[in-house]
Amino acid sequence: MASIYDGVVSDDRELFDILDRELERQNTTLQLIASENFASRAVLAATGSVLTNKYSEGYPSKRYYGGNSIIDEVEDLARRRLCDLFGAEHANVQPHSGANANLAAYLSVLKPGDTVLGMRLDQGGHLTHGSPVNVSGQFYNFVSYGVTASDERLDLDQLASLAAEHRPKLIVAGATAYPRVIDPEPLRRVADDVGALFMFDAAHIAGLIAGGVHPNPVGIADIVTFTTHKTLRGPRGGAILCKKELAPAVDKAVFPGLQGGPLEHVIAAKAVAFKEASTPEFARYSAQIVANARALAGALAAEGFRIVSGGTDNHLMLVDLRTFDADLTGKVAQEALDRSGITLNKNTVPGDPRSPFVTSGLRIGTPAVTTAGMSEAEMAQIATLIATVLRSPADEALSGEVREQVGILCSKFTPYP
Repeated sequence: MASIYDGVVSDDRELFDILDRELERQNTTLQLIASENFASRAVLAATGSVLTNKYSEGYPSKRYYGGNSIIDEVEDLARRRLCDLFGAEHANVQPHSGANANLAAYLSVLKPGDTVLGMRLDQGGHLTHGSPVNVSGQFYNFVSYGVTASDERLDLDQLASLAAEHRPKLIVAGATAYPRVIDPEPLRRVADDVGALFMFDAAHIAGLIAGGVHPNPVGIADIVTFTTHKTLRGPRGGAILCKKELAPAVDKAVFPGLQGGPLEHVIAAKAVAFKEASTPEFARYSAQIVANARALAGALAAEGFRIVSGGTDNHLMLVDLRTFDADLTGKVAQEALDRSGITLNKNTVPGDPRSPFVTSGLRIGTPAVTTAGMSEAEMAQIATLIATVLRSPADEALSGEVREQVGILCSKFTPYP
């Protein structure tokens, strides 16, 4: 079999054979993990470029090593493109990940023990929004808000009440498993009412914001953090946008506060992704992600699954399995679907009686399949395949049959031919 690595001069066939197998997995199975996507070949090329070789601690024109004049051009280009893309006053493109971006944002405006409001992990938030097992929950006094029991949407009344009671230094918005639009304006008003700073973690929806299908929090929030590899379709990494007055503190928090040398090959790939995300084609792509998510959620509901909050406004949906099969857990469902060539992840649902290692739900996203070229018709087919497997999750022969159907579908939408 021909390999995309055939031009690489290496006798390490053990490693490159593994890479070939992963390439085949991505090409022949359905990728429905909401936090994953397929990067363009240009992004992959930049990530694997000679910039890997250069150390460049510091910032453009303020490096601790020599030989960075060209590197400075790369990083300046990435910062300029990012500011233009979101209409920001300042950008830091050095964070190695979204988690690092969040921690740097905290470090820039908080002191250990300060009170922060963040979304509960089991209702859609992220580990870095104050989970006790994460450094954010250990260094800062996080108070958690969540969703309403009635419609499973962000509980703004609860958030406002908690803010008035606890007088936080910072309010953090954003989520990792929340299927609805998060409007930054009401959250800004709550922050202003209690004299708090406002941070928006746009890790999952940065591409949707760039594509114009989600409200832009830049200019409303004091700090916006995000990852570059989800809906933004870039390399794995993070970034921070902030108001001009916070720029020195944010930059100092990233380096030397949290990280050493930046990954300039990844920053180059971020610059590529920012340019790609500025095009009309990317706006159409973002709209298709949302259209596909709504189509898939509707088709799954027709199969008997309960969709948390009744639907989706973005790239993902949460599926409550209990109406489909009261005994079926997210863990069992994820494993059965993985055997069938359908990759997604188990996830808690609001009020979940099961542990995060077992769960009663699934999180399903449409960015990767949309990148591959699929549209609403394929979402209906995917819903049927999911339901077929989960009606008999232990049937290995059935899994094999579905795996063949998945392969036929993916052969028409191959991300890396």
